[in-house]
Amino acid sequence: MDFTLPESAQAVRRGVADVCARYDMDYWQRCETEKRWPEEVWADLAKGGWLGLAVPEEYGGAGQGLLELAVATETLSASGSAGGSAFMYVLTPGFGALTLARHGSAEQKEALLPKLATGEMETCFALTEPDAGSNSLAISTFARRDGSDFVVNGQKVWITGVQRAARMLLVTRTIPAERARPRTDGLTVFLVDVPEAVRAGGLTYRPIPKMGANTTPSNMVFVDDLRLPASSVLGEVDRGVAVLWDVLNPERILLAASALGAAEVALRVGVDYAKQREVFGRPIGANQAVAFPLARVKAEIELARLMLYKAAWSFDNGLPCGTEANIAKLAASRAAWEAADAAFQTHGGMAYSLEYPVARLLADARIGRIAPVTEELLLNHLATQVLGLPRSF
Repeated sequence: MDFTLPESAQAVRRGVADVCARYDMDYWQRCETEKRWPEEVWADLAKGGWLGLAVPEEYGGAGQGLLELAVATETLSASGSAGGSAFMYVLTPGFGALTLARHGSAEQKEALLPKLATGEMETCFALTEPDAGSNSLAISTFARRDGSDFVVNGQKVWITGVQRAARMLLVTRTIPAERARPRTDGLTVFLVDVPEAVRAGGLTYRPIPKMGANTTPSNMVFVDDLRLPASSVLGEVDRGVAVLWDVLNPERILLAASALGAAEVALRVGVDYAKQREVFGRPIGANQAVAFPLARVKAEIELARLMLYKAAWSFDNGLPCGTEANIAKLAASRAAWEAADAAFQTHGGMAYSLEYPVARLLADARIGRIAPVTEELLLNHLATQVLGLPRSF
């Protein structure tokens, strides 16, 4: 058993770290405060070829896998961006390139993957609905056949990155949930040309004011009589669950990587302050009440990293990875929260000052415990599907 990262992943870590070294914590704080996309970082990542990791080589990418994407996400987050800005790797390389490479038609790959590799085109993913919430199989956005086209109506919520996306992966029902047998049947994923849909009036969206991760807006999305050609289907009609699993498991793994990087940032901020701040004639880090929570966070980070890499490696090798992805997401999000909380406590009253990054780190860490799936549902999966405990419904 070899725990050494492959050279491909180590090269990604070095390359992304070199880009991120040009941007300090103040830069990321400004992006959050100004609610703006980190354009400069995006451009540098694109120039270095670090956005096309999951794009096959024949389409201009690096031909790497989810492990390399996870390492890139972790490295970006750990550089100071923390959870919010790590969406740069989730939205387009994850939702877009990785999914298209696996499920796109020849025409879709040819048209879109080269642009995804260079960062010229960006994507977003629309699944969650106001009424269905975490019960994704209960979505009601419906795509009705009309000749050779589909006409879609419905509503989505917490859809991140619509403003910049050229394509949206839109998850719909083509068989109503109450008629689907099994319940996973009747899901169809469409590739929606967002600017065209907006111009036609079939797609509108409204940003949701939120407490953190403001470099990337999240939105309410409204779909009204949106006409889509059959050629926009990603995968197969009524068999979209295969596409969905290849979105949701990588999403959890990449957000676990983001959380892991955020934990590293918060731990670094807390440790630096504990070394520098002196009270009663000694650094506050000399006190066990300050030192031990930080030390515990370090242990949690290292444990979460092992499961993160195992989950990504399993996905790349065609092995079942749902349980591993859930555990990685659970462990990394908890580590991020504990790290941010420990950093906050270490800073004392100064943590409340926006001159320090702790408040941003705390807000970013908190979202990881409820999105894109709550801790309770992750634990429910482990309880019922892994341990075999009785279901409550």
